Amino acid sequence: MKLLITTQVRENYGAHDWDGVGECPSYWKSKGGNDYVLRDFKGSDGQARYAVEELRDQFESNNDYFHEYVLSWEIVADDFLTEFEQSQLEYDGEIRYPAKEIHYSVFG
Repeated sequence: MKLLITTQVRENYGAHDWDGVGECPSYWKSKGGNDYVLRDFKGSDGQARYAVEELRDQFESNNDYFHEYVLSWEIVADDFLTEFEQSQLEYDGEIRYPAKEIHYSVFG
């Protein structure tokens, strides 16, 4: 099994013209997201939730210009392919950009 974590990325378009003085203007736009996998996951749902919390610093970001945060997580089969990986196989015949691997020694 593997633990799949899906994130949302948002960019603050208001920060592009900000001069750094005062409060940063906010105009947030969603820009897709990323998939992360923890391979050889042998834990329960409770351990998965704990692992996601422990791993957040490897993929979350939060500043005036950019946010990336967890949308969802799930335990999936070893041969599970994300939507992006499936579309690469369908249109390109190969996966050039697999889900990003994360590492956590307690659960993997």
